[in-house]
Amino acid sequence: MTIPEDVSKLEQQRHEKLSRLKELGIEPYGNRYEGAEPAEAVKQRFKDDDPTQQACCAGRIALLRDIGKLIFITLRDRSGTIQIGLSKKLLSEQWELVKLLELGDIIGAAGQLGKTKTGEITIWADQVTFLSKCLLPPPEKFHGLADVDQRYRQRYVDLWANPDVMERFKTRSAIITTIRQFLESKDFLEVETPMMQAIAGGAAAKPFITHHNSLDMDLYLRISPELFLKRLLVGGMERVFEINRNFRNEGLSRQHNPEFTMIEIYQAYGDYNVMMNLTEEVVSLCVEKHCSGNQLQFGEFTLDFTRPWRRAKYADLLKEYAGCDLNDIDAVRAKARQLELDEAEMDDAVVVNEVFETTVEHNLIAPTFVIDYPAALCPLARPKRDDPQFAARFELFAAKMELANAYTELNDPAVQHENFLNQLRGQEESLTKMDNDYVTALKYGMPPAGGLGIGIDRLTMILTGAETIRDVILFPLLRPAKGSGANPV
Repeated sequence: MTIPEDVSKLEQQRHEKLSRLKELGIEPYGNRYEGAEPAEAVKQRFKDDDPTQQACCAGRIALLRDIGKLIFITLRDRSGTIQIGLSKKLLSEQWELVKLLELGDIIGAAGQLGKTKTGEITIWADQVTFLSKCLLPPPEKFHGLADVDQRYRQRYVDLWANPDVMERFKTRSAIITTIRQFLESKDFLEVETPMMQAIAGGAAAKPFITHHNSLDMDLYLRISPELFLKRLLVGGMERVFEINRNFRNEGLSRQHNPEFTMIEIYQAYGDYNVMMNLTEEVVSLCVEKHCSGNQLQFGEFTLDFTRPWRRAKYADLLKEYAGCDLNDIDAVRAKARQLELDEAEMDDAVVVNEVFETTVEHNLIAPTFVIDYPAALCPLARPKRDDPQFAARFELFAAKMELANAYTELNDPAVQHENFLNQLRGQEESLTKMDNDYVTALKYGMPPAGGLGIGIDRLTMILTGAETIRDVILFPLLRPAKGSGANPV
């Protein structure tokens, strides 16, 4: 076998061992391996008083100690680790193969289950099967990847080199399962809606644009599934949810990734108060099941998720932290200029919200429902009956981050049509498309309803203590590595 010229010395040594394996007639990239148990299951079933126990495991070599005629391996699989004992006495016919094993190689091992003198549960292998050769040297001493950028770019190494990273992503999956089971127990139906849409709608965000060749038409990767889910309410699906991937052509930050996961939930005959209670219930359940108590450490903050959570009106918070009344637009614009916001060309409602986001949101540490947003900011929400200046909407904040957004849905087709017209004014011409079909759907009658969106990525950040969204997304979007060409991951 020819060894590539651009490999390092350590990689070259691994290529040489690969060649030797082939010379021995060993397939270095093996086939199906039957009978392997999870390592943790083997350890759990071990009995001290039973010398006849057998075990079979498969996984990656995480540690290797060669002491001559005896080699101890720590094998890592999806469940954890187990020690494998390899002795020349038991493996005389395979000893040359055993001596070729290296950190990172994937093997299967079967044999008698016992304990070492130090009490370590060990499989004393009498059969070793080579399953995959690792040609690149693993991280130093298998203590994990230290370079943060490399961890994101090579998540496939990060996961097996850093067990805590694997556990975080297991927790993420478990959180989603908890939410799904909770909603199903409440008679919600899980559905799927289009990810490619002819009209970018459901949220105020810049979309990604793609093109369908056969139909010769531009399409948009969805920024929200909202309008399709509400069409289902019209159709008689009274409780629906979707765990969805959304795409927004915006910047990267510790809280933002252009591709992200949300769950959106709609309940006919509910309102934003119903959705507030639902949010508190489902998040509290996730805290209960996946955290050790109601008080969570997130960076420098200790977050107390004991119910009930604070509820604060938008206008009151603006007054408290910005020092101005949202109805005094001159004072709000003066505050905006003080904050060095370029407010001159902004609509009044937008100026108010820019000041709110700048002065208020970074003060929202404990779980807080911000309720009753200015109606002008909420084209899809129903105005409050007792004060139409405000919309029946809330956002949930914790640790300075928005975790959820919800409102009492607007179901008046005439008002919705007018709101769409107002929303479209001033947008880019290519995006100024009225969703007439959605208005048509409302004309058939949509039941009063509450709608809710929860950011799965940010919720996982809070529940696992991850301070950047990149730590909870398996393959986050990254800027191209220097000198790497065009690969952005």
